[in-house]
Amino acid sequence: MQNTFHSTGTYIADQRLTDSVNIAVALGKPLLIKGEPGTGKTMLAQAAAEALEKELIIWNIKSTTKAQDGLYTYDTVKRLYDSQFGADGVNDIARYIRLGKLGEAFSRDSQPVLLIDEIDKADLEFPNDLLWELDRMEFYIPETGVTIKAARRPVVIITSNAEKELPDAFLRRCLFHYIDFPDKDLLTEIVKVHFPSVEDRLLEAAIAVFEEIRSLRSIRKKPGTSELIDWVNALSLGGIPPEKVAEAFPYPGILLKKEEDMEAVKKHRYL
Repeated sequence: MQNTFHSTGTYIADQRLTDSVNIAVALGKPLLIKGEPGTGKTMLAQAAAEALEKELIIWNIKSTTKAQDGLYTYDTVKRLYDSQFGADGVNDIARYIRLGKLGEAFSRDSQPVLLIDEIDKADLEFPNDLLWELDRMEFYIPETGVTIKAARRPVVIITSNAEKELPDAFLRRCLFHYIDFPDKDLLTEIVKVHFPSVEDRLLEAAIAVFEEIRSLRSIRKKPGTSELIDWVNALSLGGIPPEKVAEAFPYPGILLKKEEDMEAVKKHRYL
């Protein structure tokens, strides 16, 4: 029986997210994940690979990334260099073909999990340039005359921070899930997964300050769950008593990463 996605020892997923991943796996459709930074979008793919017991392949998207980069590259410079120095096998073009992350996922004998991380960082044409490959799960390499076709459709998880609108044609081919920011109870559960022995009063005080900061309209970069986890760890290691967490706001640089946010919190707290 095929494994299904569920919360793991390091990742807590609610029922809606669990259902979204499992439906995407069953239908063989890419799952597009959106949510504000710090909601665990990237970690979802790692947790899915762990729960499904599959290899994880990560394609990190940058502003300069092209769809071709994920398929393959042809190293013409190395071939020219080898030909100039009389290297053996220079006529074998396949030696100079390097598969990209999408190509790697298609070429695996067993089904992997492919994370296409932060797709909205690339240019507007990038998602549309992948439509054929994501639909057909194959691509052609004209230099060698070889078609790379997936033996099994990878589990494709795509993350977006909503920096750009994605094309409708691309959206139609994906299932969609928006990860809401965790409420107090879920934040407590998430932190305790990482630090099960944390003192309850300390954690409660930390979450109260964390949520207070996130509620400020003047904050430009709201802290996420990863910052909360680091902060709770620092508070615990530093021996900070619960009653001092709100009063002194220790180690603010763990939660706040912009000078203007530091000033906004100071103004809020000392009015």
